Amino acid sequence: MSTIQMTPTVKDTTKLERIGAHSHISGLGISDSLDVSSMSAKTCGLIGQVKARKAMGMVHKLIQQGKIGGRAILIAGPPSTGKTALAMGLAQQLGDDVPFCSLSATEVFSLDISKTEALTQAIRRSMGVRIDEEQEIMEGEVVEIQIDTHGGAKGGKSGRLTLCTTDMETIYDLGTKMIERLTQERISAGDVIRIDKATGKVTKLGRSVSRSRDYDAMGSDTRFVACPEGELQKRSEITHTVSLHEIDVINSRQQGFMALFAGDTGEIAETIREQIDQKVAEWRSEGRAKLIPGVLFIDEVHMLDMDCFSFLNRALESEMCPIVILATNRGQSIIRGTNYTSPHGVPLDLLDRLLIIPTAPYTQLELKEILQVRCTEEQVDMTSEALELLSRIASETSLRYAIHMIMTSSLVAKKKKSKEVQLQHIERCHKLFYDVQRSTKYIMEYQNQFLFHELDSAEAILAATTLAPPTPKQDDKMEE
Repeated sequence: MSTIQMTPTVKDTTKLERIGAHSHISGLGISDSLDVSSMSAKTCGLIGQVKARKAMGMVHKLIQQGKIGGRAILIAGPPSTGKTALAMGLAQQLGDDVPFCSLSATEVFSLDISKTEALTQAIRRSMGVRIDEEQEIMEGEVVEIQIDTHGGAKGGKSGRLTLCTTDMETIYDLGTKMIERLTQERISAGDVIRIDKATGKVTKLGRSVSRSRDYDAMGSDTRFVACPEGELQKRSEITHTVSLHEIDVINSRQQGFMALFAGDTGEIAETIREQIDQKVAEWRSEGRAKLIPGVLFIDEVHMLDMDCFSFLNRALESEMCPIVILATNRGQSIIRGTNYTSPHGVPLDLLDRLLIIPTAPYTQLELKEILQVRCTEEQVDMTSEALELLSRIASETSLRYAIHMIMTSSLVAKKKKSKEVQLQHIERCHKLFYDVQRSTKYIMEYQNQFLFHELDSAEAILAATTLAPPTPKQDDKMEE
């Protein structure tokens, strides 16, 4: 494989906005001196966890200075303490074009590919390549398009295109392919266009401002642009940022970049990756490309087994490795697939490579601020009394449960034709939807009725759900 296929940047015509659990996070909210202020917390979306955010700020400085090679970060703390939010905050702090790949450890075992292949694809998704290219373009306003059709058996078309800028005007001869492209883009006199000389791609930038008087003959979404200045032929510098995995998929599938939209990419041959790595190394030596280490976030890392941990241990020593952030809520835990117990369910040799950042439970005031941020993000107006009750519910149950109640209580308020979520709406949702504690209590009270109503005793339920009959020792425990 002598050349690596690349794809041009494709811009979506419609903007898709999705409100996610962490869509409000835009950074770590810390200064260069690692100070955390209330104003910076509101602008970045992160609330509380001051010590953890300062530690992440130190990690950010290490990444900028290139001194975190062969290391990774482990965020350890109870559930709902902002572990994923910290990882996303670091990714946003590094820059908008830095790749961020989030992976749950259980996904490694649920895919149709091998465990090591799943981790390899996740690592290469998190490694970006910034490629700088120069291309020659022609940019100007269309003065006239003249197309002639030739007679005879073969027929054919030829024509001339007149382009102008504020300083010059030039006439170009058109071939059959260029005429087809101009026809497909529906180019007419008065349009401002850009032509890539290498590929012949024609892009309509808009309608010339000098033709704004023809607005009645245009659509309401017509875009008017000024006539370009200077020379018609220019050199434009274009920067592409793609991930290594995208380049892998493009060069390993017959359908090229369309394979990215197929979903399941399957396993990729190691020879393909080696050739791509060699080509990227050539681009870097020529100054045409730069590696952009992204962030790979693996949640529930205690669910990985020894094979995965050994693979990660080796991958951290590679140059093509992103910033790996692991998260867990376990203390002493058995390593999956073994009988060995280790802190956080991670082998000790990998723990030696990790910078461990602890997260602490939120205070009720911090929970209130987080819920206020989520109300703003989800465009829900809530009274102070309702917000106070919701923050108290969050402290007694869990933050995730309280966040779920924001949208459900908003729907109840709309049904009651109220513009704000009030106290009674929160109480209504609290009765309709159970948290874990109330659900567990409910199951314990009515567990004899959950399987079949004919099975009245706990002993019968145990017998129905196990292959072997219970031993007398088990019966004594059930009776107690």
